[in-house]
Amino acid sequence: MSAEHRTTQLDAPLSETTRTVTVVTWKTAGVLAAITVLYALLLVAVPHAGDTRFVLSSRNDFFQIPVIVLPSAPLAWACGAVLLAVTAAAAVLTARHRRTPTWLVVVYAAAALTGFLAWAGAGSPRDLSVVGLLGGAVLWSVPFVYGALGGVIGERAGVVNIAIEAQLLGAAFTAAIVSSITNSAVMGLLAALLAGALVSLVLGLFAITYHVNQVIVGVVLNVLVVGLTSFLYSQVLVPAAETLNSTTRFSAVPIPVLSEIPVLGPVLFRQPLLIYLMFLAVPAVWFALNRTRWGLRLRAVGEHPKAADTVGIDVVRTRYNAVLVAGAVAGLGGAFYTTVQLSQFGENMTGGAGYIALAAVIFGKWDPVRAAFAGLLFGFASNLQNVLSVVGSPVPSQFMLMVPYVVTLLAVAGLVGRSRPPAASGEPYVKG
Repeated sequence: MSAEHRTTQLDAPLSETTRTVTVVTWKTAGVLAAITVLYALLLVAVPHAGDTRFVLSSRNDFFQIPVIVLPSAPLAWACGAVLLAVTAAAAVLTARHRRTPTWLVVVYAAAALTGFLAWAGAGSPRDLSVVGLLGGAVLWSVPFVYGALGGVIGERAGVVNIAIEAQLLGAAFTAAIVSSITNSAVMGLLAALLAGALVSLVLGLFAITYHVNQVIVGVVLNVLVVGLTSFLYSQVLVPAAETLNSTTRFSAVPIPVLSEIPVLGPVLFRQPLLIYLMFLAVPAVWFALNRTRWGLRLRAVGEHPKAADTVGIDVVRTRYNAVLVAGAVAGLGGAFYTTVQLSQFGENMTGGAGYIALAAVIFGKWDPVRAAFAGLLFGFASNLQNVLSVVGSPVPSQFMLMVPYVVTLLAVAGLVGRSRPPAASGEPYVKG
């Protein structure tokens, strides 16, 4: 999947000839080979006997799909054969200087997941709910997707938004207090928008106005907000938990008819309001960036601020607007923790979600739709530990806590391919 396209101009005596040279690396094939070897070692070193029961329906569906019972060992080894075949195909394509298609990597991921679930659920008396796995993945992906969207908006304008973690945590804290006082989840959501924008305003003040290194400012803001919310949590929220830290949460709102479709209904159409807003936010951000004058100016500032300035675009104002919008969008992700997931704020409850969202920005190649899918992938990895614990998987819980971060490293280091950030990302603009 990692390819670099170079166009060179060859001088000819009578005509000019353009030749495109494609340089393909072995990165993707190497990562797939390493995962295949680890997968095979797992099956050999820790063999599991028995059947795995896959559930594809919930009680409220139009019709019930029968429970699928499959022998775990044969299914796991069959999936291993698919992994080996895809790895070999990736190696052959790379040797022929051709890219590994994305659909082939998707097939590989699906086979690896199916085989791992078959191995983990072998002989368990409990059913492995596919609906719960996918529905929980959508739910857990909310802070990653909103954070990634905020990161994309900021970086497309030339501001590296390392402070996503601070925006998520500050928004979660503010939403908890406002929702507790007003007994309204909607008011908590609005307060989270303002809190995320406020953190971004501080980022913009130092990075845009005073030209401080954007990465340093973002890291400092993350540490500052963690310390500030921890102090206020112990000094303010804990003594008055019933009045200041007992939030009103969004409940699931099933969409008539659609919510009763097997598999897809509970996953997509039986969710809280914040998830439906996420479904709208992804295409809205894409449209705003690619089909509006605001988005055109924002992208121009992120690619070549000096040229944008010469045609009359206010670079500083455009970057401030982008940063504030980015912080507000990330604030929606922070509201998830205290208005959907839990009914109270917990110390450092985001747990590094902002950094995973930043990885989703890179994995998505600074495109809002791709970044959102990356957020869904990381949300799936986060929810996997919950599903496996329900079926009594022998995988240690400490290892499962590592899964989202391992998936992040593999995705960014091995499967993202070659990506180019906006040309002026991280570069302060000095007029004149």
